[in-house]
Amino acid sequence: MSIEVGSKLQGKVTGITNFGAFVELKEGTTGLVHISEVADNYVKDINEHLTVGDEVTVKVINVEKDGKIGLSIKKAKDNPNQGQGRRKNNNQKNNRERTESFESKMNRFLKDSEDRLATLRKHTESKRGGRGAKKG
Repeated sequence: MSIEVGSKLQGKVTGITNFGAFVELKEGTTGLVHISEVADNYVKDINEHLTVGDEVTVKVINVEKDGKIGLSIKKAKDNPNQGQGRRKNNNQKNNRERTESFESKMNRFLKDSEDRLATLRKHTESKRGGRGAKKG
């Protein structure tokens, strides 16, 4: 059985580095699971997720001409709804923006900008030392 891109295989973690983990596949070949391919969330320390000797299921994501094999643990998991949470939140935000009328957006913008300008004027006039600044 040759190693093909997209195939899922069982392997054993043989080594861990700060950039990933080496996984030995059944045929005696070794591939690398980059630290970004270990879990769905950010991985700061790979040792929190893997240890030497762990049996893992990996997906082959690339095979280079020089024999290097790129593997992924997170892509080997069956997650058909992966990434749906972000899209759902963005849709809710877009719907909320659409329901707000143009006039209310404009009023909110004007109020915010007037508040900012008033604060800015107050600070710049007091630093200039003139034009109505308090003398103390």
